[in-house]
Amino acid sequence: MDERQLSRVRIAITACVALAEWAFLGWQYTHGGVASHHFLGRADMPAISNGWGALVLPCMGWLLLGRVQRRVASQGATAGRPALIGLAGGLCYGVLLAVFFTLGRESVTGALFEALFVIAVFVPIHRAEYLLGFILGMAYTFGGVLPSVVGSVLALIALVIHRATRAALAGLRHLLARTPRRS
Repeated sequence: MDERQLSRVRIAITACVALAEWAFLGWQYTHGGVASHHFLGRADMPAISNGWGALVLPCMGWLLLGRVQRRVASQGATAGRPALIGLAGGLCYGVLLAVFFTLGRESVTGALFEALFVIAVFVPIHRAEYLLGFILGMAYTFGGVLPSVVGSVLALIALVIHRATRAALAGLRHLLARTPRRS
């Protein structure tokens, strides 16, 4: 894909996200009102209206797709497929978390949430495509704001875990290479 095609894809996906969110909010408005969600699911915490998703989701989509676009443009066409797989993986993971939360399966939801930290050791889930998929996968259940906030914090933690693990392994490899072998 060349730069123009990547730009068109970015615009198209952002437009689809915006239209889907606005249609969903319109449906909610006509069927009892736009829902709000409390932080951490606790009534004593502030509630965030799903209406903010009309602004947050298209903006997150535009910004995160811009990061993906720059990486794909700099790395070449071979980076496009892994980015698409990352987006699909993040989307599936977000949907799984949302489904198990909705079903009231807190133990499964907690295990999936904690597994993200283990996955971050092996997979660069801090990248924009994973984050965007995660946010979109959870947006139907939690609105646009909470998944964006939680996902962004998780992406930062995943970045630290991924880079620290890689640095530790590189240091260990370097140390082992310098150690003389006994015969």
